Amino acid sequence: MIDKHADANATLCTDEATIYKGIEGYKQLMVNYSAGQYVNGIVHTNGIESVWALLKRGYHGVFYHFSDKHIGRYVDEFVFRLNDGNVKRPTLDRIDSIVSGFSGNRLSYKMLVLM
Repeated sequence: MIDKHADANATLCTDEATIYKGIEGYKQLMVNYSAGQYVNGIVHTNGIESVWALLKRGYHGVFYHFSDKHIGRYVDEFVFRLNDGNVKRPTLDRIDSIVSGFSGNRLSYKMLVLM
């Protein structure tokens, strides 16, 4: 999964969880939460922690379930919310840009379930 989504020159900043051990091909820097270390120089996981918090709130408060088949779509929605939420543009301009992206991008239910 990391190979598919991360740049080959990326540096992975993680905590000490064993799931990250054995990832090869990337420079990996770590913080050790269990030792009370949350920042190690420039290394921290604060950014991704806020993403997880938003996803969890959406899961429990909006959707109640993410299907495995469409989990990428759920994540894309929340990434959009995070990225667009910090934009300093008037709301109607933001809505206009969203709606303009709909043109020619019809997604029927049949197409959705066959994907």
